[in-house]
Amino acid sequence: MVSEVLWTAPVADRPVDALVRVPGSKSLTARWMLLAAAADEPSELRGALVSRDTRLMRDALERLGATLEVRDDSLLVTPLPPPSEHPEPPVEIHTGLAGTVMRFVPMLAALHHGDVRFTGDEGALARPMGPVIDVLRQQGVEVTEHGEPGHLPLTVHGTGRLSGGTVEVDASASSQFISNALLVAARAEADLELVHVGATLPSLPHIEMTLETLRQVGIDGSHSTDDQGRHRWHVGTGAIRPVRIVVEPDLSNAGPFLAAALVTGGTIAVDDWPETTTQPGDAYRDLLTRMGAEVWREDRSICVRGTGSLHGIDADLSAVGELTPTIAALAALADSPSTLRGVGHLRGHETDRLKALATELTKLGARTLELEDGLEIHPGELTGTVFETYEDHRMATAAAIIGLRVPELRVINISTTQKTLPDFVGMWLSMLHTEPAADGDA
Repeated sequence: MVSEVLWTAPVADRPVDALVRVPGSKSLTARWMLLAAAADEPSELRGALVSRDTRLMRDALERLGATLEVRDDSLLVTPLPPPSEHPEPPVEIHTGLAGTVMRFVPMLAALHHGDVRFTGDEGALARPMGPVIDVLRQQGVEVTEHGEPGHLPLTVHGTGRLSGGTVEVDASASSQFISNALLVAARAEADLELVHVGATLPSLPHIEMTLETLRQVGIDGSHSTDDQGRHRWHVGTGAIRPVRIVVEPDLSNAGPFLAAALVTGGTIAVDDWPETTTQPGDAYRDLLTRMGAEVWREDRSICVRGTGSLHGIDADLSAVGELTPTIAALAALADSPSTLRGVGHLRGHETDRLKALATELTKLGARTLELEDGLEIHPGELTGTVFETYEDHRMATAAAIIGLRVPELRVINISTTQKTLPDFVGMWLSMLHTEPAADGDA
């Protein structure tokens, strides 16, 4: 049931001017936690994100037999034990709404000797899982589907082995269907040759992120295209090396703060922005420049300054779909229409993000049309209203961006931001140097 707690988004009464430090990347934290659990020896992760999604990942890994503990601001991960000779008692894993848990952990569960049942929040039961199931079955793993085919809940009947070999997958709905197959492929009995057979492939940077993490743990992972134009990946078998790693800050979560600079004509600096990265959030530098911002690097920070102009944009966001809600929020406040393309896969995220954005932006006064693979946004006179978040953290932060300029925008369940940014409200208010709204208890 959707919480009816309302949070009145604060209006900016002056240009923002702040240095922001965002917590570790959710995507990288999830990958490092999983690889550390599959490694041969303990690992140490510094700067790992602590949020609902990563707590769910930690719980899942511990239920499979890994040990995770926080010591001196580091997350210490002791890997899973070798699979037992005899089946272990059944295990149940609750995924919440975390795509990384529901799609990455089942492959690891195949290396556990015993039944592992996966379920999740109500919204998770609607998210596609068919390609995960298909990849498991192609590698000799039995899977039982307990509800609608291709969805949670399901049970992985792990035997402690993955066969590897040549596997075909349609990842048109999510790049996670590629990453889940790659992450623990080194533990299979033979090299993995993964072939994408879908019509489209969204969020390629996330797959490159997976390959880069594999390289850092000593695993040979490569990407190529064949003579039919199909994407292919190769992952060799071998020991997964333990790591001592510092997790990069989450650049996607930096987006709403950078957007605040454009909306208010102020300046925001995000600290510890990596020189090079596989994170999709790095694309904000180009996208915000195109929308009217000045963007530059200063020492370890990326700085964004609003110029007083906020322009519409025509952008293919297929590689960086998770940035769409932030860009859509800015587009609703722009001085010209915007078209955001290549993001049809967002219909299978925490909610149908295209439908949700079209509904809420239109309700505010920015007529927004759903396209087959995107949105067409026409700015208008915006009026404060109740903004539904659909239990989606990025819908909540999009509302906060618009609320900087639109009074009385009341956000349902701002606490959904805890999924990836535990103290979003505190950080937002600190950026604005304002007091919490009296009517909110989020």
